[in-house]
Amino acid sequence: MTPHRSTRSASADDLLARLGRLTAQAKEGAELHQARVELAEALQREILPAALPAVAGLRTAARYAPARHGLSVGGDWYDGFRLPGGALGFSIGDVEGHDVEAAAFMGQVRIAVRAVAAHAADPGEVLSRANDLLLSVDCDLFATCTFVRFDPVTWEVQSARAGHVPAVWATLDGRYGVVEDEGGLPLGMLPGGRYPVTRRGLDEAGSFVLLTDGVVEGPSFPIEAGLERVVEVVRAGAGADPGELAAEVMKVADSTGHADDAAVLVLSHDAASARTGRRTG
Repeated sequence: MTPHRSTRSASADDLLARLGRLTAQAKEGAELHQARVELAEALQREILPAALPAVAGLRTAARYAPARHGLSVGGDWYDGFRLPGGALGFSIGDVEGHDVEAAAFMGQVRIAVRAVAAHAADPGEVLSRANDLLLSVDCDLFATCTFVRFDPVTWEVQSARAGHVPAVWATLDGRYGVVEDEGGLPLGMLPGGRYPVTRRGLDEAGSFVLLTDGVVEGPSFPIEAGLERVVEVVRAGAGADPGELAAEVMKVADSTGHADDAAVLVLSHDAASARTGRRTG
């Protein structure tokens, strides 16, 4: 009997030792994953701009929310910067994939858009040049993006999008809608991409809102339904403070049960007639 008990004891000891090793490996894996998630989130927050540009008659604000479960961090961004001649450029986008690689590529896309925007004639050319530049770095990832150029002289918004969620707008006189432009393929997919430009004069005071699909799409929640909710929010808050409106739009993401990160960028503007005689800042 003794040898039999000794064999059973040895088998139990081996099993416990193996479970201990597996537990340690699982802990190391979880810690490694958590470290990668935290690094991706920190990288993204460092890349996002600390402030957005504005001029007299145009107020701007943005919001960003990381993924709920920490598994989809690193893809979304927004940006705003001054262009030669006094115009302002704004971009928002979403990189395919997640984690550190997506966050790093997001930084490349943001820099590429900034680099070409200063020398491009319109948003369509900005996206076309950025697409070619990203293809030249030979990365397997791609990104959706919308680029907007605001002209403080003509009081016009020009926009183009690369596979991205359309913008939403509303004015104080009760008009509202979704920017129904043709768009083009995401950046980094195929060379020679072309991106049609949509022009909109800001004749009435209101808001122009850019967002990522993390705001309007979730499990079993179609993007069309999410966009309808955003339209309702923007319509009701067209004259609100841009920060408050951005926060309200971001709440739509909570109703979709989104698992992805999300970003919102709001441009709240006066009517074109109200800016007469103002100097840009």
